[in-house]
Amino acid sequence: MIKKLKLELEKFKKDLKVYQLVYADPRTPKLSKWLLGIAVAYILSPIDLIPDFIPIIGHLDDLIIFPLLVFIATRMIPRAVFDDCRKRVQSSGKTAE
Repeated sequence: MIKKLKLELEKFKKDLKVYQLVYADPRTPKLSKWLLGIAVAYILSPIDLIPDFIPIIGHLDDLIIFPLLVFIATRMIPRAVFDDCRKRVQSSGKTAE
């Protein structure tokens, strides 16, 4: 159980590095960067479109808006950018081991 958790944590760290590189890559469209920035700002912001104290609907907007913005933004990024960034993370991980 703990071993599986450690593997998942390592995978999450690598994915996070990939997304950081994708965000910094000049081939990533500006609109995607804006949408990702808005998604992160929305999830961290204490201000919601629908207040959280309203049962069910209050949290539903967080569960819909954030993933939708991320989905749209990542679909606009060319596959080659993701592939290149994944290769960079994998190659940097091999040298560190």
